Amino acid sequence: MLVGGVDVSGLTAAEAAARLNAELVPRLALDVTVRVAGKRFVFGGAKAKAKLNVTKTVAAALAVAVQPEAPQSGGVPVGANVAPVVTHARIPVKAFAAEVAAGVYRAGRDAAVRIGLRKMQIRRARLGVGVDAEQLAAKLDAVLDDPGAARFVSQRVARVYPAVNVDDLRAQYRTVVTIDKANFKLRLFKNLKLRKTYSVAVGQPAYPTPAGRFSITNKAVNPVWSVPNSPWAGELGGTTVSGGSAANPLKARWMGITNGVGIHGTGQEYSIGSRASHGCIRMRVADVKDLYPRVPVGATVLIR
Repeated sequence: MLVGGVDVSGLTAAEAAARLNAELVPRLALDVTVRVAGKRFVFGGAKAKAKLNVTKTVAAALAVAVQPEAPQSGGVPVGANVAPVVTHARIPVKAFAAEVAAGVYRAGRDAAVRIGLRKMQIRRARLGVGVDAEQLAAKLDAVLDDPGAARFVSQRVARVYPAVNVDDLRAQYRTVVTIDKANFKLRLFKNLKLRKTYSVAVGQPAYPTPAGRFSITNKAVNPVWSVPNSPWAGELGGTTVSGGSAANPLKARWMGITNGVGIHGTGQEYSIGSRASHGCIRMRVADVKDLYPRVPVGATVLIR
């Protein structure tokens, strides 16, 4: 009969106990090598303070030995390998498993997008790796409780998924409008890809179009013009001009951005390609009508 791989056949209880103490106890303090993700870690076996309960082990072996041979009916056959009764401290094992998990862990990298005037620079997501510390601890526990086991544990890593992938970015930035003030261009991006480019006019040096990242806050067809109280507005300052009126410079469509600045059609199409407005982005009427249904409220707007 084998106990933890040690042959105790024909020995008295005292002899069996002596042999088991001599051959199994030294193995309990051996280090355990752990391989995870190509990295090697070593658990000092002495930390587990493993102990062989030789009395219970011998008693278990004797109990098996007196059973009749009945291989066909479920009895324990002669030559069975009886598991030794071993105890060890669990806390050091859990702490070690947690350290290994921390040493291997790599967070998933979220996808990201850098919005430029001419293109979107996309950084794709990357999977991370992680270790199930509880599973690793259980494997170590099993090895430490079996002095006959190889002092080696291999643990597979698990995938750690990023919180944001490219599909998420496409949904978040389904529509993006960029205003290139230096080149008088408005570009429309859909699902992070350039779809259309329009020529525009922007603010005069005295009334520059603001730069920054904004969003479309409101939209209107044939918008009413609320004339600002500004010296350039003259006697119209503070009044309103009805939509569609010949006196209304906001032609056809309006897409508000910030502080009274927006995208609109103009009756002065000769001004396209110049710094001519009081801060707004002017478009040809045909172009603003084409753009309007493509750009929802909330769409990102980059002006630079």
